[in-house]
Amino acid sequence: MHRRRVVVTGIGALTPIGNTKNAFWGGLLSGTSGAAPITHFDASMFKTQFACEIKNFDAREHFDRKEARKMDRFTQYAMVASDEAVNDAGLELEKIDKSRVGVIWGSGVGGLETFQNEVLNFADGNGAPRFNPFFIPKMIADIAPGMISIKYGFRGPNFATVSACASSANAIIDALNYIRLGYSDIMVTGGSEAGVAKASIGGFNAMHALSVRNDDPKTASRPFDKDRDGFVMGEGAGALILESLEHAQSRGANIYAEVAGGGLSADAHHITAPHPEGLGATSVMENCIADAGVGITDVDAINMHGTSTPLGDVAETKALKDVFGKHLYDMNINSTKSMTGHLLGAAGAVEAISSVLSIKHGIVPPTINHQTADENIDPKINFTFNTAQKRDVSVAMSNTFGFGGHNACIMFKKME
Repeated sequence: MHRRRVVVTGIGALTPIGNTKNAFWGGLLSGTSGAAPITHFDASMFKTQFACEIKNFDAREHFDRKEARKMDRFTQYAMVASDEAVNDAGLELEKIDKSRVGVIWGSGVGGLETFQNEVLNFADGNGAPRFNPFFIPKMIADIAPGMISIKYGFRGPNFATVSACASSANAIIDALNYIRLGYSDIMVTGGSEAGVAKASIGGFNAMHALSVRNDDPKTASRPFDKDRDGFVMGEGAGALILESLEHAQSRGANIYAEVAGGGLSADAHHITAPHPEGLGATSVMENCIADAGVGITDVDAINMHGTSTPLGDVAETKALKDVFGKHLYDMNINSTKSMTGHLLGAAGAVEAISSVLSIKHGIVPPTINHQTADENIDPKINFTFNTAQKRDVSVAMSNTFGFGGHNACIMFKKME
């Protein structure tokens, strides 16, 4: 079957280290940490009292008051990031066939804060069934792609992907395949999350998944470091405009990179822990390499899932060694979660954007906060510790793994 080539023509980012694509990239290259004490609620009674929140975000600058009240923050973030991406792609809405433009969006938990607040309000109301009429549409994960399509009139395929922390990577891969197979010409894709809320911080604390380095939040997210003690919660959104190569060329679009392929797999092991031998991670990378039609020695850089958890970092590194062998020592490996924190369902999109921009600009962002080597992690691997490194990146890979054993991997290539 003939598969159309697919390219990235637009990017939008709303992250803890920058509220636009350019600000995000600048934050990555400077090694900025987005971690700080939580401001969304009083976290003084929680084991973890910090997170990577969006800074200086005022919904009123993007929506009128009435409209903003109809959206959970995860949808607000989705709308802002997708708007930047649409504008960045230079889409002339009056000239494109909107029935050939779709929206596929990922979120791991959707409107969790809305759900939390409505239940708390119900409990405080002596059992009186008084709920906000927008409770359900604010909460459901598929409302974000729905709202994006309503704003622009995009009538192509429209749905949400939910696979925990792999959600937005799954969305990008689905979008890639819908264009490849000819169902659409353009896809708005990515993901958003607004997980800095009482329910999520408390829930992840109960699992002992979050860092509790309250005395030094900025160094808490430290992938591959011996003293890592869990991930740091992040929030935000990443949006990409994917387009068939022919369509992009026909309208003279700026092309960032080609989406060469994607891989999917399952650990089939545990609800939260990675497979100790990294079997699912190995499979997903091998599937991605095969789908992209590249060799292992073609891959220059990998943005790892790298959450800063004791088990996850070791298992993923083992999988990399199994897949790439000696070539692993010739690559640049990094984890941008060291700066952004873990954006849960939005992580795949934000980290895919980092990979695309590495190809575009020839620089690999650092893995910050590395202080002490872990004897369980091969010291010969170039994790791009603490300082960005210039490199001609022709092929870049981005890994995302989610609770439940969901694995997704995306491959990007420099346009030839």
